[in-house]
Amino acid sequence: MEFKQLVKARYSCKKYSDRPLEQEKLDAILEAGRLAPTAKNLQEQHVYVLRSPEALAKVDAVTPCRYGAGTVLAVAFDRTNVFTYPGEKRDSGVEDATIVATHMILAAANEGVDSCWVNKFDPDELAKALGLPEQEDILMLMDLGYAAEGVGPLPNHDKRKDLAETVSYL
Repeated sequence: MEFKQLVKARYSCKKYSDRPLEQEKLDAILEAGRLAPTAKNLQEQHVYVLRSPEALAKVDAVTPCRYGAGTVLAVAFDRTNVFTYPGEKRDSGVEDATIVATHMILAAANEGVDSCWVNKFDPDELAKALGLPEQEDILMLMDLGYAAEGVGPLPNHDKRKDLAETVSYL
């Protein structure tokens, strides 16, 4: 699919079928995240693939937003390995993990795999439940799989502000 069509058609899937996600498609999605740019090429991201019944139960314990997906990615970053920007107010952790996650969401769409960015959960609670390293922060969860029959974008999916409302030339 052409990129412009892909970004227009991609939506957040809210109900998944039982069809398993093929390993080769998951690998392509993960590879897109690995190739994502990061500040100073620090590559502080860590992606956790949650597929076991135990891991998915831990996700279900912290969010109602798995929507039946058989695969969930937890995208985290090592806060001890980030670039601190001039002014010392921000660092690259959230930004870089967001770029990684976005690359993977677009790669999923390119592979014909549906996804949903999930941020309705307590990241500290989930990190503790999963036993993640103390220096890692979870940015987001990403549901992956195939939409259940009849599921599609929300009715407001195509409603976007005009470019003139969101962009200014100075």
